[in-house]
Amino acid sequence: MDYQTITWDLSEDIGIITLNRPEVMNALNSQMRAEILHALREGERQARVIVLTGAGRAFCSGQDLGDGGNAAALDLERVLRDEYEPMLRALHDCAVPTIAAVNGTAAGAGANLALAADVVIAAESAFFIQAFTRIGLIPDAGGTWFLPRQIGLAKAMGAALFADRIPARQASEMGMIWEAVPDERFSGHWRDRAAALAAGPTVAFRAIKQALHASSANDLETQLRLEAELQGRCGQTRDFREGVMAFLEKRSPRFEGR
Repeated sequence: MDYQTITWDLSEDIGIITLNRPEVMNALNSQMRAEILHALREGERQARVIVLTGAGRAFCSGQDLGDGGNAAALDLERVLRDEYEPMLRALHDCAVPTIAAVNGTAAGAGANLALAADVVIAAESAFFIQAFTRIGLIPDAGGTWFLPRQIGLAKAMGAALFADRIPARQASEMGMIWEAVPDERFSGHWRDRAAALAAGPTVAFRAIKQALHASSANDLETQLRLEAELQGRCGQTRDFREGVMAFLEKRSPRFEGR
């Protein structure tokens, strides 16, 4: 695919999707959503970790209200079902670990796109904002699902109703994201994190995602059965055998991802 609104780079098992409309703070239009979806599907086959980040001073400012002309005439239900949902599911359900490297503003659907990733690493100058009520809407792009699970109902309600900026450091402290990193260390840090995941036990990572995603809907008995099943699969991998040998030989493991 010839990408126009994003860039896609694959190097050393790390796939990097960069939202590349800096002139509009990487606002999401139909073409960008389609290109992100395509890159995620390609990355799932080619990479061992996928990073989503933004070009310029923003990560993503949310829906491009100028996409298609009159914003008030947008069929929002159709756009969410047909364009956002496949993209968000591809990111959330990706078979390899995903990182949102939030370099700047993450607003509206852009904030919730980041929250759909497995791990969010943000520059300290970045911030998150559920900006929807400022234009008479509710949080979408998964925001009403991600936020209560990550920060609890009370915090989620306040974030949605007041549409306040949440600085990256505060987002980290309240459990919305994994970590906030000083700006001067940000780029090197998320690349190191991505490299660590790319060198890790891919089958185990996939099983971790499956187990944690299932946990909120399972009772303890069901979750214990799922853990046992997934652990049984992991125990049959070359990575498990390598991990044990490396432990016994007091060296770093060399995982192959199988």
